[in-house]
Amino acid sequence: MAAVNVRELARNTSKVISDVARRKRPTIITRGGHPVAAVVPIDASALEDWILANSPVFVEGMREADAELRRGETVGMNEAFALAGKRARRPSGRSAKPRRAAKTRSR
Repeated sequence: MAAVNVRELARNTSKVISDVARRKRPTIITRGGHPVAAVVPIDASALEDWILANSPVFVEGMREADAELRRGETVGMNEAFALAGKRARRPSGRSAKPRRAAKTRSR
């Protein structure tokens, strides 16, 4: 994995970014010899997935949802769609089309 210091990044930002994109590998940014950041390549089609995967709030929400599913406190997506489909097909006792009010003649 490549590493550049902050000064080199400031002087050659475009080159560093081009190298990361071309190699499809991250570059570590250092300050005083210690890593402080990384420039990572991102596939445009996977940008949303990367953002969500690196969002602490989203990741914690997914952990909580997985734990609820394991405890049986919720249902999985496939089961939820199956249940929703059954409910949608249930007869409601109403006709499909609303009836029109009868016209009255005015005298």
